[in-house]
Amino acid sequence: MASSCQAGRATLHGCGDINGTGKLEMNVFVTVGAQMPFDRLIMAVDGWAANHTGMQIYAQIGETSYRPEHIEYVALLEPPEFRRRVLWADVLVAHAGMGSILTALQYGKPLLVMPRQGKLKETRNDHQLATALRIKEMSKVAVAMDADEMPALLDSITRLGASELISDRASDQLLSAIRGFIQLG
Repeated sequence: MASSCQAGRATLHGCGDINGTGKLEMNVFVTVGAQMPFDRLIMAVDGWAANHTGMQIYAQIGETSYRPEHIEYVALLEPPEFRRRVLWADVLVAHAGMGSILTALQYGKPLLVMPRQGKLKETRNDHQLATALRIKEMSKVAVAMDADEMPALLDSITRLGASELISDRASDQLLSAIRGFIQLG
């Protein structure tokens, strides 16, 4: 699958390229969603970034006491700035929340996700684990099931491909099914 750059999809600053030093430069946007922090994900990316200075990494980290040392970050983003960062990015890295997944699919961005885990008190239950396992089966996005898998997947970030674009509107088929459900009670 072609990356968003190879497929000609929009970014604010173009696509990653080789600079004069021979290092790959890419724009990576990391998001933990707007509901709660996800320090395990941010720590994994921050640790990896220490040795990957050619990557321009910007993270939305949530309200947390952890402060990354190797990536630019902000606690929360308003929707217009979030969209701008998605457009800027060559690749997205996120928790396994449906909003992040759908955003990547809508904008045709390659995506690497890591699910929050209920047993680690990162979320109320393991719905993100179920989501991650299902989308991994479907080969729609790259999935790191835990922080130990992140470095290798981040190392291969330049080879991540984007899935087919999806619409920002529900299909007529889905709308009909929902209307039928509502009408039948």
